[in-house]
Amino acid sequence: MNRELLEKMQSGKPFRLDDPAFLEINEFKDRTLSLSAQLNASKNSDEFRERLSDIIGSKIDESTFIFAPFLTNFGRYITIGKNVFINHDCSFLDLGGINIGDNVLIGPKVTLVSESHPIDPSQRKSLIGKPIFIKNNAWIGASATILPGITVGENSIVAAGSIVTKDVPDNTIVAGNPAKFLKSI
Repeated sequence: MNRELLEKMQSGKPFRLDDPAFLEINEFKDRTLSLSAQLNASKNSDEFRERLSDIIGSKIDESTFIFAPFLTNFGRYITIGKNVFINHDCSFLDLGGINIGDNVLIGPKVTLVSESHPIDPSQRKSLIGKPIFIKNNAWIGASATILPGITVGENSIVAAGSIVTKDVPDNTIVAGNPAKFLKSI
């Protein structure tokens, strides 16, 4: 995957699906779909990490545990730190980029969405990618959704079921739809 394409996808500007560069993305998406069945049929954590490492293109540290099923539409724009725990049935749409720091906890059914579509109907078949950053020691509760371009700060907690539409400062707890500040840690 070339660096120019990554920068284009993460620019926050519309990326047309008829752009010739999108053919490269489609090849990786097809590869990811093919590998996902094997990933989610893994018999142990080592095999799961090895297969997910193949999808994302970088080695996942042995201290990280991820439970199946795990879904991603692309995979190449995901980075996962050390000592991360990702529970069952999480979905990562990563064309805009998903960056997970160290010691992060992600509850079951969490959705990280780093891509969206323009509001203008004539441009709607374009994608807009904006990276998500989950900083060190963050905890994302069950069934939370993190939207494109969001940073969840260090040591912060996103309560279960929350929909995060704005950055979460370091050392805070947010909850609700849309997620709002509850208190400092």
